Amino acid sequence: MNDISTLRLSLLRAMYLLLVVGLGVTMWPTIIAPSSVAANASTVVRSLLGALCLLSLLGLRYPLRMLPLLLFELAWKIIWVVAFALPMWMGPGLDEYAAETLFACAAGIVLVVLVLPWGYVAREYLQAPGTPWSKGAQAGVH
Repeated sequence: MNDISTLRLSLLRAMYLLLVVGLGVTMWPTIIAPSSVAANASTVVRSLLGALCLLSLLGLRYPLRMLPLLLFELAWKIIWVVAFALPMWMGPGLDEYAAETLFACAAGIVLVVLVLPWGYVAREYLQAPGTPWSKGAQAGVH
């Protein structure tokens, strides 16, 4: 199948489970019973994280196939820290919400970096040939 150890697969499953439980507890109550029906950035974020929670359930069964979810998790947290938290920290300072979010994002970044099978990610996402753009290109016809 692959050269990923059982331990690494278990760590990946644990990371998906952490996403399922964490997002399930924090996001799904506000999705199921929203305090208001107004559409705003907060409802978009809740919907996106609710979807991440649901798709993470697939990661429990298919930990390698669902690696893009963990890469997404890593990417958005790094972007938030670099683009928003660090400028606040260096400027006016972090408010309570930003400090709590920075701590959660930093913990998430560390955990995802530790559990990802980086050799596999490099082989499958960076070095492997991409999918052809057309059926003819796949068969060698141009």
